[in-house]
Parts: sequence; C-alpha cells; structure tokens
Amino acid sequence: MRIGIDLGGTKIEGVCLGGEGEELCRDRVATPRQDYGAVLDAIAVLVERLEHAARDPAPASPPDGSDAIPVGVGTPGFLGPRDGVLRNSNLASLNGHAMDRDLSARLGRPVRLANDANCFVLSEATDGAAALAEGPAAPGPDVVFGATLGTGVGGGFVVDGRVQNGANGSAGQWSHTTLPFLRADDGSGAACPCGHPACIEAFLAGRGLAWDFAHAYGEALPPEEIGRRERAGDPRAAATFARYEDRLARALAAVINFVDPRVIVLGGGVSNNTRLFENVPTLLERYTVATGLATKVVRARHGDASGVRGAAWLWPATS
Repeated sequence: MRIGIDLGGTKIEGVCLGGEGEELCRDRVATPRQDYGAVLDAIAVLVERLEHAARDPAPASPPDGSDAIPVGVGTPGFLGPRDGVLRNSNLASLNGHAMDRDLSARLGRPVRLANDANCFVLSEATDGAAALAEGPAAPGPDVVFGATLGTGVGGGFVVDGRVQNGANGSAGQWSHTTLPFLRADDGSGAACPCGHPACIEAFLAGRGLAWDFAHAYGEALPPEEIGRRERAGDPRAAATFARYEDRLARALAAVINFVDPRVIVLGGGVSNNTRLFENVPTLLERYTVATGLATKVVRARHGDASGVRGAAWLWPATS
C-alpha cells in the first residue's frame, strides 16, 4: 500500500492505493492556507484517517512502527535541490520550508514530495492515458509530458517511469516562459503571478481564456460560460477557443521540439472542452521541426484524481 496526498489551495485530498493501484479509501480536509504548521497538522490527520480506513480491521502492528504506509505528497511549487526548501508555491505559507523533512518528522516515516504537475503526469504514465501498452518496449528513453490547464498551468516530465526534477528542481516549469511564436496580435494575456507578460500561463490558464474573450469582445465571462456558449454554437466563443487552441499548439510544439515526448497528457478544467483534442493535434506541425508526428495528445484518464494518485505512485508498492 501507499498513501498519496494532493495539497491544493482549498482542499487537501488523500488516497490509499493497494499493490495493483486499486483505490482502497479516499478522504479530504480543508486547506488552512495561511498557517504552515496547520497545513502539516491537517496532512497528519488525513494520513491517520486513511491509514485507519485502509487497515480496518487493523492487524497487529510492530511496536517500532516499521509497517507505516509510505506517504507521497504533491504540492504547488518545487523543492530546491541545494537547500531542500520549497519555492514558487502559490500557497505562500509553504515557501521557504523543508516540507518533506518537516512532514517526515511529524508522521514518523519517510515522505516523498514532488510538484503537483509532476504527480499528475506520473499517474497518467503509470496506469493512465499514457501508460505503455504491453509488448516490447521501444528503443530509447520513454518520455511523457503532462500539462494541467486550470486556474494555473503546470507541466511535468516522466522519463522511463520516473519523475524528472532537474538540476535546479524546476524541470517542467514551462508555463512561466514567453508563449512561443508570439505575435503582435496575441497581446499580453491575463496577469500572471510570475510577473512576466505574455507567458504561457497568461494565455492558457482559465483566466487566459476569459481574458481573450473580454479582450476581443469587451464582455467579461468566466471560462466555464465561454465553454457552455461554444457548445451552444456561439461564434464568438468558438473563435476564442480557436485562438486558444493555436496558442496551446505553439506551447506544446516547443515541448516536442525540446524533448520529443511519446505522449502529451492534458488535464485540468479547461481540458474538459473536448474540441481541444480534435483540433490541437492538427495544428502542431505548423510549429514543430518534425513532420508526420508520432506524439499523441490525450486527455487524462484519471481526471481530477491524477494528482493524488501520482503522489501515491512516488513510492513503490509495499505489502
């Protein structure tokens, strides 16, 4: 068994997976956003509840606690490899803390921590939409890229089934770079916390979709309403999505040009608009060096559960 924790802005979700990846139990608590110590306490409570539920009825436990179920945590931000403290988290109370070490001390067991987008793609590469089919493996490393398109935009890489963090811990932080092939008529996109105008997140987060509609038509609508109007046949909403799809294709083409993944998995609320999976693949070759692309663009199989499942998959199975 292994426990996964997905630390979000409003809730902390937890799951316990069995040896074959089957879900044994799931639970959640509210996120105490402003207090780092309270976040640790909330995770500890959640882990205790999950462990109890997964072992009901409880077996006899060794007195030294050596049978404790391992815990993986997905969090916004990333651990700096030199000092081991969290950076770039939109949960500001977490920044500057060695969260994996602090949680390990609090829980009395080792804890593995990774960026939430990395957990998302690990889940999908392990037993989701990007899992390898049975049969002989293709030569060379197997690369999967995942992007979450929601309130923010995240990215992550898995190579041969392992999360890649990089020398600085920031591998996959692709969304805070300038949109590739930027054109004058793109504008600057919605304001982004990174402070750089026209970054990928400024255009591809949900607020970027809303920004484009307001910028083009002078009407403020939430992204969900733009999606509803597009499905109802509104030509302005359809044009907004067409511009979004072209920008998404440019951003993903840069990934293909750099690391040439076998699969790109998309998740997050904006990915619920299924037209993206029909239109974006047809646009990629406008911007890639390669032609006749083998890279597949797919929707996450596990949906909103991918982050918490990927956190659990940071650990190998135990009995």
